[in-house]
Amino acid sequence: MMPARFIKLSLLRRLGAVRAAEVPPPWQTRLFPVRGYQPRGYSTGGSSKYDRPMRQPVNESNPRPLIYYIVPSAVLAFAGLATYVHYNDEKRAQQTSVPKRCTTNRPAIGGPFKLYDTENNVVTESKLRGNWTLMYFGYTSSPDAGPAEVQKIADVVKLLESKYDIKIKPLFITIDPQRDSPAQLKEYLSEFDPRIIGLTGSISAVRQIAQEYRIFFKKVDEIGQDYVVESSHNMYLLDPCLETVRCFGAEYEASDLAEAITMEVQKASSSSTN
Repeated sequence: MMPARFIKLSLLRRLGAVRAAEVPPPWQTRLFPVRGYQPRGYSTGGSSKYDRPMRQPVNESNPRPLIYYIVPSAVLAFAGLATYVHYNDEKRAQQTSVPKRCTTNRPAIGGPFKLYDTENNVVTESKLRGNWTLMYFGYTSSPDAGPAEVQKIADVVKLLESKYDIKIKPLFITIDPQRDSPAQLKEYLSEFDPRIIGLTGSISAVRQIAQEYRIFFKKVDEIGQDYVVESSHNMYLLDPCLETVRCFGAEYEASDLAEAITMEVQKASSSSTN
């Protein structure tokens, strides 16, 4: 019979061999059992929206036709070119027909008109463009103030040419077209200065231009065909762009009027050169 000590050592050796067999070597991966994972808060009954299959992305591998991009680009390019050409045409027309200074600060007094001179020629506002103009509204039958103002215009024209070397276009517009025919205007104005241009027209045309230049007039003391026309006696100075730059009342003398006109002409000339 073996001693108890040897039996004990034998058992310990066997137990160590079993444990060594159970422990895998360091280079061998140890496998653990995988437990099932169930997230909290989600149903397992198959009715949840999270159990539905994910939507597959749409395959857009087929490219669009090339014409799909060419046509809109061509339309936009053509529209841009047309706009550019139209803008240049308008700009070129303004530069050739109207001075640059005439495109800004349009006057509140004045406007288009169509009248007739003493030779029955049509005169519109375009005929005045490019010249300094002294405009007066009167009538040939005026008893006192009218002739004095027309004489003042004649004196101003002479002073401007002789003293200041400035040419100006004097304009006499009748406010009595019923009696002031072209022939009557010509005979009347020739007594003062034949350079004064007389204009007349229909009653409606005369009323229109009088309203545009804020001229008041009306018939008074009317007895049959004999009457007096009451009106304001203002003179307007128009620059070559047809802008009304000054308004002169009856209190101006011819010399004062000539100096004021010269100052405006020189001011415009200096501003245009800057």
